[in-house]
Amino acid sequence: MARNEPQEGHQLSMASEDYLESIYRLMGKDDAGDGVRSVDVADQLGVSKASVNKALSTLKDAGMVEQTRYGRVRLTQKGSSYAARVWRSHRTLRSFLVNDLGVDYETADDEACLMEHYLSEDTMDRWCDYLERQGLKVDE
Repeated sequence: MARNEPQEGHQLSMASEDYLESIYRLMGKDDAGDGVRSVDVADQLGVSKASVNKALSTLKDAGMVEQTRYGRVRLTQKGSSYAARVWRSHRTLRSFLVNDLGVDYETADDEACLMEHYLSEDTMDRWCDYLERQGLKVDE
């Protein structure tokens, strides 16, 4: 399945979800109420600034982010909700893989990223809720 096509049950493509998640994480890390710089997103994801700018255009069209010309990027309410769900899924899956299955952290992080994009929102929410009820400790 292509990274640039939305998976069934997802509003955004895998790549767009990764960009959205990165913005969310950067905003939380720095308490960036005024937004984050696109160069920081590029650094975190290991991509070019041009790739970030293209992704931001897609995310703006989807109503997920706002950005003034050459300015900082901020999540809209819609974008923040979507990104929070994706980041929760990622952290929960990674914790499950590491803590319950003994997968090494880097592999678990990579595979959690893949899984968060392929499972439907409903299935992912049900699985995360189940794991949390079972007492899974979710790392940051």
